Order: sequence, then structure tokens, then C-alpha cells
Amino acid sequence: MNNTIEQQETGIELMKTLAQKAWESSAFKEQLIKNPVATIEQVTGKNVTMLVDKRIVVEDQTDESLVYFNIPAKPNFDDLVLTEEQLETISGGTSMVCGAYVLGVAIGYAVCWALSD
Repeated sequence: MNNTIEQQETGIELMKTLAQKAWESSAFKEQLIKNPVATIEQVTGKNVTMLVDKRIVVEDQTDESLVYFNIPAKPNFDDLVLTEEQLETISGGTSMVCGAYVLGVAIGYAVCWALSD
């Protein structure tokens, strides 16, 4: 599956929205934990067909006495699709910035949030 930077950014925004709703409503949090696909579809108003062959695990990580560490899948840069502008940026010598951005997306919003406390 090819993922564009824009799709990854959309995913990050969705994760933020889901976390915010879970913080605000214990009923929503329980629904998200028990049936994440249906809950995501309800929030987005779209069928989540890209997750048909995937299993989603939602963990309640609100206990501040615990620290969770998620080991993400190793980034597959072969599947990353870049726009013409992004390709020009890389060819101009800023590939390190783009690589750091992609790696940051792979690590995920949850780790950044946990470290910000």
C-alpha cells in the first residue's frame, strides 16, 4: 500500500481527534477500545476498507503511573509516494529533513504526547 505524506498527516489528525474524544467521554473511550473500526467509521463517516486485513489494538494509556512504549513497524520507504515538490526538496539536499519527518510519523503521535508531560 502506498502512503502519501498527506495521508499520513490525515492519519495523525484522526488520531488526535480520537484521543480528544476519548479524554472527553468514557463511553466513547470504551466504544473505541471494544470496536475500533466501527468507531473510526462513525467519527469519519467513511468505511475503513484499508483496515480489512488489519487488526487494530486500542489501549487505554491514561494511567500516568505507566509508561507505554510502542515499537512501530520498520518504515518501508519503497512504498512512500512523494509529490513532485517533495521530490524536488529531496533532490535539493534536504532529504535528511524529509527522512526525519517520515520517521517521526512512523513513531507516532502517542509517543510525542507521552513525552510532552
